Amino acid sequence: MFSKVMTAALHGLQVSFVQAEADVSNGLPVFHMVGYLSSEVKEASERVRSAIRHTGYMLPAKRIVVNLSPANLRKKGSSFDLPIAVAVLQAMSVNIPMTKGKALWIGELGLDGEIRKVPGVLPIVDAAKRNGINICFVPKENEAEAALVKGIEIAGLSHLREIIDGSWIDRKKIRKETVCSRPLYPDFSDIIGQESVKRAIEVAVAGGHNILFIGPPGAGKTMLAKRIPGILPPLTREESIELTKIYSVLGRISSEQPLLEERPFREVHHTASKAALLGGGITPLPGEISMAHKGVLFLDELAEFDKATLEVLRQPLESKKIHLVRSQGRFVYPADFILVGAMNLCPCGCYPDLHKCMCTPVQIQNYVGKISQPFLDRIDICIEVPKVTYDCLKEGARISKERDSVKMRSRICAAREVQQKRFQEREYCVNALLESKDMNQYCRLEAAGEKLMGQAFQAYGMTARTYHKILKVARTIADLAGDDQIAPIHLKEAIGYRTQDKKYWGRRGRL
Repeated sequence: MFSKVMTAALHGLQVSFVQAEADVSNGLPVFHMVGYLSSEVKEASERVRSAIRHTGYMLPAKRIVVNLSPANLRKKGSSFDLPIAVAVLQAMSVNIPMTKGKALWIGELGLDGEIRKVPGVLPIVDAAKRNGINICFVPKENEAEAALVKGIEIAGLSHLREIIDGSWIDRKKIRKETVCSRPLYPDFSDIIGQESVKRAIEVAVAGGHNILFIGPPGAGKTMLAKRIPGILPPLTREESIELTKIYSVLGRISSEQPLLEERPFREVHHTASKAALLGGGITPLPGEISMAHKGVLFLDELAEFDKATLEVLRQPLESKKIHLVRSQGRFVYPADFILVGAMNLCPCGCYPDLHKCMCTPVQIQNYVGKISQPFLDRIDICIEVPKVTYDCLKEGARISKERDSVKMRSRICAAREVQQKRFQEREYCVNALLESKDMNQYCRLEAAGEKLMGQAFQAYGMTARTYHKILKVARTIADLAGDDQIAPIHLKEAIGYRTQDKKYWGRRGRL
């Protein structure tokens, strides 16, 4: 007899539907599988044979052929075990109780018939709903993850025997309601001084701008960066689902609380390779920049990174996507993150304090030269983190708490709401993603502002990209101040965030 069931193959975040076909006919006893299969899929024949035996059935001494179509699509992974077993059982005339409508099957089988967790269930179920599938059969451990998609029935299975005796139909589903509390992050009020740097961070997060800290060791660059998660605005439901899909493909979803409700903060060591950042493998999996989607990517000791590794970030920082082309096909992963970098200005870290710095001008130039000008042009805010003085430490207890995380997050959320209303008819929702065609509409300057920008453009040798970056930052500063029009005072602050990179990487200038 012949039967077929529906399943799906995952290539990156792209889902392709697959038919698992089984034919049981007279002939020499054999279990043959075809359909452009990887080694782990070919091994499914032994897992399926043993799993069916442990349900009380024996494979007949006949010719069994399984085909996964379309045959020109590469199949890999262990999620095809369950659909293959169901197709073979139906071809053996075993009755499989099901609800009405189209069904999709996903799951790995153990030799004893246990159905085990597989990665990538969320994007598959989401695609199934959009294509008219009525019910998805998934491993019990993946049930909570699959249930994040509303409008489609989910059946969680623990053993192959359950789909034969129909026990999953009558089983009452008891799901615990998880109470999600916001993690306790370190507070900005713990940092003494550095008020100007905290202000720059507030502007960067409010508008989704990339930021670079430069300064000597011990000034607090890493401490400042690690407090950024505490002021990030909350994720929307759509953003949470999009982020959860990425972690689902990587198999990093918790069965107890599958939905990611906090923006990610990914800290990458300077020894990381290009593949670690972009994604890698024969079939590329998402890398760190995709895992930081809708959150923050923190690169500490930026100048210690390999220059070629940093350069691969240039395109994702502009397009907010990463395009990977391999022999298996083209893979596109989202990469909409805020880049936070921190670095010293010389190998010993003491420059520009010439009393302590022992580096030669050539050593300093080679060190900062690892950060190219095209890479710097993609940084919206460059801020110097000065050394904290003894007097500041003594007076630390009496410093104003205006820059604590709660107040900063409140102002940031208010600014984000303004931007969302402004860009409600656009594909983006923060100032950092403003497109060039919309600059005149949203970043219009008055006569005084035009004159100021013209002077700054000539004095600092700006590029067109830098010019647009300053306008976007100024737009965010105006939003934080509650102003509809960009004023010269907003422009001056935005220009000030671009003078440090010109000071150390470009020619000096003065307004």
